[in-house]
Amino acid sequence: MGYTAKDYSALIGMKGFSETMLKNHFTLYQGYVTNTNKLWDIMTAMLKEGKTGTPEYAELKRRFGFEFNGMRLHEYYFGNLGGKTPADKTGALAKKLAAAYGSYDGWEQDFKATGAMRGIGWVILYQDNTNGWLFNQWINEHEVGHPAGCAPILVMDVFEHAFMLDYGLKRADYIAAFFQNIDWAAVVGRLK
Repeated sequence: MGYTAKDYSALIGMKGFSETMLKNHFTLYQGYVTNTNKLWDIMTAMLKEGKTGTPEYAELKRRFGFEFNGMRLHEYYFGNLGGKTPADKTGALAKKLAAAYGSYDGWEQDFKATGAMRGIGWVILYQDNTNGWLFNQWINEHEVGHPAGCAPILVMDVFEHAFMLDYGLKRADYIAAFFQNIDWAAVVGRLK
């Protein structure tokens, strides 16, 4: 069973994100989908052939996490974009953020500061599935650093491909544009 890339072309025209940058980003995402499917097919064939004890199989297994998470994190990222209304600072999400960070504004400050850190990766607002706690996490590579048992609620890509074409080295300007385009209904829909 393979994965099919989702169509995010409705995001074209979003303020602060050029069509060229978005189309490049969609192409990158398509590559993750394609590679996830290829790796799955190769590993399935190797399993049937009894080649699981090989270094090649081990490396493909490791690579699968990178490609799969690259695919899935982009789906979360694109899926929480395209909004046109500001966050409801009195709703369920804001209350949970205030419980964790003292206020919605405190959470936003931490999320933006995390996104502004030097390096490449992702900023993810997670919800701990055990107790509902919300916290921001930096993820370097797609497959490293995800807290076990936690669900992504809001995902921001801070790899260079997400902003350099439009913003150069002005990551803070990209983060501001990201916040202007969050689909808060999608984010709230991810809460448990």
